[in-house]
This record gives sequence, structure tokens and C-alpha cells, in this order.
Amino acid sequence: MELYSLSIDEARSAIVKGEISPQELVIALFERIDALEERVGAYVSLARENALRQARQAEDDLKGNAEKALVGIPLAIKDNICTEGIKTTCSSKILENFIPPYESAVTQRLKEEGYILIGKTNLDEFAMGSSTENSAFGLTKNPWDFERVPGGSSGGSAAAVASDECIAALGSDTGGSIRQPAAFCGVVGLKPTYGRVSRYGLVAFASSLDQIGPITKNVRDSAILMNIISGHDLYDSTSADMPVPDFTSNLGQEIKGLKIGIPKEYFIEGLDKEVEDSVKEAIKKLESLGAIPVEISLPHTEYAVAAYYILATSEASSNLARYDGVKYGLRADGEDLIDMYMRTRDEGFGAEVKRRIILGTYALSSGYYNAYYKKAQQVRTLIKEDFEKALENVDVIVTPTTPTPAFRIGEKTDDPLQMYLTDIFTLSVNLAGVPGISIPCGFTARNLPVGLQIIGKHFDEESILKIAYAYEQATDWHKRKPNI
Repeated sequence: MELYSLSIDEARSAIVKGEISPQELVIALFERIDALEERVGAYVSLARENALRQARQAEDDLKGNAEKALVGIPLAIKDNICTEGIKTTCSSKILENFIPPYESAVTQRLKEEGYILIGKTNLDEFAMGSSTENSAFGLTKNPWDFERVPGGSSGGSAAAVASDECIAALGSDTGGSIRQPAAFCGVVGLKPTYGRVSRYGLVAFASSLDQIGPITKNVRDSAILMNIISGHDLYDSTSADMPVPDFTSNLGQEIKGLKIGIPKEYFIEGLDKEVEDSVKEAIKKLESLGAIPVEISLPHTEYAVAAYYILATSEASSNLARYDGVKYGLRADGEDLIDMYMRTRDEGFGAEVKRRIILGTYALSSGYYNAYYKKAQQVRTLIKEDFEKALENVDVIVTPTTPTPAFRIGEKTDDPLQMYLTDIFTLSVNLAGVPGISIPCGFTARNLPVGLQIIGKHFDEESILKIAYAYEQATDWHKRKPNI
């Protein structure tokens, strides 16, 4: 087996046993990146020298202490998560030269466990998009078909994992930005419960929706990373002060008798036939493992897209007001202060970011606030209540992750509404704040991956991981690799 194809669990075991060294693993990954990156485009920047230095340090650490969970393991980090001393651009010209003076909470926790940063991955600018076509620094392509998108906004992280250009990665999920690209790229993507993982050091898009999570080659690796990045953080007032279980402890337990809710609103006209067939086969497989399917209803699902794109754009309008050319980031020359503000924002932001700022500013403006923003918040409450009511009677909810497999590059860029609808099955999870995971569950006739989404109760990542692991172990979809 090639070193770059190892999982976290496999690499960790081999390193601790002395079968491979961290330096060998890092070198193998950079050779893989050098061979593929021109075609994949997963990274905004690589931390080559830093990674080799960290690998040498990891070898010293191993001599005295092999307890660290990630010692010598190279991971990729989405480029909207701050890394001290290493550029964090959000794939935007306005932050093209921004070097954070501090570490995000999640990368600090990874550091304490000995991880090696291999590079920062590409994304839709400020995480606003579903295809990674909105980056100021070029396209990321789907490793399964270079003419198709990897999904977004964490497309770089998903593509890097799928093409074995890293061992695992972190992404962020505001409306599906971990799960949707994971589905498109045939890997595992977990969005934790809102508040489970600190957002300190995550560059804000929509603060009530954003959440950091892992993108991995298998379910066990997701559980391993969740053990490390979860937990209360004094620097994030929205982080939950709750105990963090060992997310690996329930993996391998049988799922007999667990009830899985099948929402009728997610099997609708417009759902791709091959996606529907794969997901229904996955449900049958779960049933064969002892799970009990139960038809449920999430009646306010049809309003989710509208509510989400009012709330998310409103929060984006507020959050992105800080990029004015005064404190940091790009500054354009102007005739006066107002002209400088306008030129900076015009030159620094891409078209999709501008569109969302305009939409959000409009929704928050005098005379429209009650009609749009307030109403969307009320709908959000109804959607949250839908999930809570449904999850009183079932253990998890199972749905397709996306309505279609990965679409062609450029196919939806001229129709923002069609692009927004690609997140129709994921964004309700963010509005409700519940956890969700996407795992591979099949392939189309064109050899494009299909994702199965498993949604759980607030702070019950254990159940979705247990069921995801049971399904994964009973199938081989996660073992398939793109032919590159």
C-alpha cells in the first residue's frame, strides 16, 4: 500500500510501531501532491518547509512520548481557518496576504496532539458557494472527473482527501459545505452539532450557522478527529460547555433495533434517479443490519432554502462589513475615505460575495427587516421544531446528501438559484443546529460518487457515527478510489 493512501488510524499505527517515519509520510504526500495538484487544484498554499520541520520534531516526540493521537500525521486545513504565521486567505483577494497572528482553537488542539500541517485548501470565497468555482485563486476539480466540480465550499479539502493528497482534512459547514463536497468526492464529511466545536479562528460567514468538522477517508478517522477538536472554548461564547464522549467507543456496536427516519420530503421530484436508487439500497442495507426504517415528515422543508439564504446573507452582510481597507487586508487607493471603502470592497470581493452582501443588506434594511429577516428566523424555529419532533420517535434521520451527483464545471454558474438548490438536503441541518454526516453509498453509471446523509439529535454525534460505521463496514464504497 502506498503511504499517501493510509488513513489516520493506519498511519498512526505504522508510525508508533516504527514501520514508517513521519518524514517518510510527509515526503510521500508531497510527491503525490506534485504529481496531481496541477490537475486537481486542491490547495491554495502548501506548507512544505514547515511540514518537514514538524515531521522531524514528531520523530523526536516519538522517542519520549507516543501518546499524542496525531503525532506525525499530515492534515490539510481549509483556508478560512486561521493558522498562526501561515497565510489564511479565504480564497479572496481581500485577504490575499493576511497572515494570522494566532492559531484557531481547532488547529491549536490538533497541534497539541502532534499533527503536521501540509497545506491550506481551496474554497469558494469566504465559504460562499457550492462548487469551489468562486475562489479567487482558481478552480478545484473533482478527482473522479476533472470536468466536474468537487462541491463546495470545502471543495479543496474534499478533493485533497479523495485524491490522497492528505491523510485527512478539516472543512467548515454553513449550509452543507462539508457534507455536499464529501458526497461529490466519495469521502466522509461530518458537520457537528452547532456549538460542539469552537469557531474561534474560523473566519466568519454566517455565525449562527458555521461549524468546523472533519473530512476523512473513513468513519473511524472522523471519530478520531472529533475527539480532538470538540469541546468547550472560552474564546467562543457559542461553544457548548458539555462533556465530550469518546466518539470511537461505539464504533462496531450493532445497530439492531435502532429506528431510522425516512423523511418523505427528501424523496421528491427533481431527485436524480441514480442518487435515489443508491440511497434506497443503502436504507435496505441498514435494514438488513437490524435497523428499523420509519417514514417521517419534516413539513417545513420546502421553506428551508428561502429561509437559509435570507439568514445566511444577512449575517454575511454584517460579518463582511469589517473588510473596509482600514485594519488589514487589501486597501485600494481612493479620492477620499468613502471612495477608498468602495474601491477596496469592489476590487477585493468576487461576484458571489457581492451578491450575498447585497441580498443580506437588503433583508436587514429598514422596512424589510420584519418581512424578510424576522420571518426567516420564525421559519427557522419551525424547521428546528420539525427535527426535534421527528427525532423524539427515531434515533436518526437518513436522506440523500445531494439531489444529484457532481455537476459539470460552469453548469450552474449563470443560475444562482439552481446553484443554491444543490444544498437543498443539507442546509436544514444547519438551520436546526443538529449534527449530520455524509458517507459514500454508491456510484452512478458515470462512476460518480453518491452520498448518504445521516442526521442525529443535538450533541448525539455518537449515534450517527455508530450507524455510519456499521453501514461502511458492511459495504465497500469507501474503498473505491478515483483512477488518477
